[in-house]
Amino acid sequence: MLPDYLPELFVTLSQRFGLLLAGGVAVLTLTPLGRISLTRKPSRRTWVAQTLLFGLFGVLGTYSGNVVFQSYANMRAMGVITAGLFGGPAMGLGAGLIAGGHRYLIDIAGFSALPCSLATVLEGLAAGLVARRLGNRRLHWGYAGGIALVGESVHMVLVASLSKPTTDALALVQIIAGPMILVNALGASLFVELLAMQIRFRDKRDSGQTHQILSIVNQTVGLLRRGLNPESARATAKIIYDLIPVAAVDITSKDRVLAHMGDGGDHHVPGSPIRTEATKKALEEGEGVFIRDREMIGCDVTTCPLTEAIIVPLRKSSRIVGCLKLYGTADKPLDHTRFELAKGLADIFSTQLELEDIQIKNQLLAHAEIRRLQAQINPHFLFNSLNTIASFCRTSPRQARELLLDLSHYMRQSLDSSRGFIPFAEELSRVRSYISIEKARFGDRIRYEEDIAPEAEAWLAPPLLVQPLVENGVRHGILGRESGGVVRLTVRVDDDVLRVCVEDDGVGMPPQVIAEMLAPSQESEHLEGGIGVRNCNSRLGQLFGPEHGLAIASTPGKGTRVELTIPSTPLSSPDAVLASVGRENAVS
Repeated sequence: MLPDYLPELFVTLSQRFGLLLAGGVAVLTLTPLGRISLTRKPSRRTWVAQTLLFGLFGVLGTYSGNVVFQSYANMRAMGVITAGLFGGPAMGLGAGLIAGGHRYLIDIAGFSALPCSLATVLEGLAAGLVARRLGNRRLHWGYAGGIALVGESVHMVLVASLSKPTTDALALVQIIAGPMILVNALGASLFVELLAMQIRFRDKRDSGQTHQILSIVNQTVGLLRRGLNPESARATAKIIYDLIPVAAVDITSKDRVLAHMGDGGDHHVPGSPIRTEATKKALEEGEGVFIRDREMIGCDVTTCPLTEAIIVPLRKSSRIVGCLKLYGTADKPLDHTRFELAKGLADIFSTQLELEDIQIKNQLLAHAEIRRLQAQINPHFLFNSLNTIASFCRTSPRQARELLLDLSHYMRQSLDSSRGFIPFAEELSRVRSYISIEKARFGDRIRYEEDIAPEAEAWLAPPLLVQPLVENGVRHGILGRESGGVVRLTVRVDDDVLRVCVEDDGVGMPPQVIAEMLAPSQESEHLEGGIGVRNCNSRLGQLFGPEHGLAIASTPGKGTRVELTIPSTPLSSPDAVLASVGRENAVS
């Protein structure tokens, strides 16, 4: 009997092992359950589904062999061991209970039902405990094969010792032990290795996709912050076309093609109206689409080579402002990976387009702050300056003339801030005009010193930035002393940054006053001299970031030191916006 059973049993187990393995791999590859990870904990629903799936493999393994001595030669161990190694003790135990419970229920009166069921549960639990100890190294074919060899050997011992009558149990073990141990060890090894291969393949694919996205984002950052226009669209489309293997890349506004790279460029011409009905529909409905039919693309040129299309809308806030399109041909087909990639890029590009509005608002706010600062020019300063000049008209006409020129220069620069950034030399000129007028009023009480690096004068800087700080040092610093004092301006270029320091040896101020001056709220407006300082600090933060804001150090009775930095290349380009606002104000 023994020689007759063994060849047939080996053949049967091997054949059904192949079918079971192929089915398991197909399910884990083609369904959402295949989105597995060893480093990320699954959701409860996914965990339950995976446990049920591995348990089902164990159930199917029960029917993968022949009935021998009223018992089942089977491959249950293959599914439950894989479950334990993949999901840990809980999943291994769950799959073992499903497969083992089914084995017991279908043959509750069978002489080997109890030991077979118990062995299945123990194998799943043991694999899970081994997985807990191995961590991320657990999905290895060697561990799976070893657990199956030991587990099926224990299985045979349980059958031989717990099944009655003992003679039948021993005869059964003699027949099925070899085939079941060998086939289950081989099956568990292959199942686990294929599962590990799928994870490695998916990680490599995701890594490649992530690298593509990061490369595109790194090269396009800042392009769309200037707005969706032909120049930014052309540069963005070229970067995508160079990095993603597609037939063509197309970026549109709501009604026109802004850029097209690749096949079909003879009729998908930048500047021309949108030709495809699918694009018009995506713009209307606001949903991304994946089209795999030339007719559904709806190009009005019958010889168009583009046969597939991925179309995703671009948004600015809640408004649709255009589309990003990837096209495929018979030689360069599209797939769902590229669909997900396109949707991710569209989200990133939409965020960049929103940043354009934020940037413009910040630039307009900075311009409004300049206007607001201009409105704070003290009428008493003008009145006192004119009185001073009038007093010099008889005693020193030449000095009166020079003071009039200084006052004219000072007022003209105060009223003209529509040019955006200016050379730092112009701000220095304004500071000197102001100092000349004040020295004429207060004489030796005001002493001014400056140390300016020659290369600093050509540096581009926002207007009305340094003069208010110098004025603050004069009015609220040294003039608080009967004897006056010194205001010193030091400007250096260091590490591609303009460093400006305004210091005085005046009356100083306590820390709470400094904190109120630099507070972002309006509460500092009641402080005399707080508006100019707060305005400068706010504009520096808006234009260059908070790291370039004012740094103020002051000691009551000893003086104040104010420092600021201006980078060589502004993070934004406010010149055009501020200039346009200035022109509008000039017209109005």
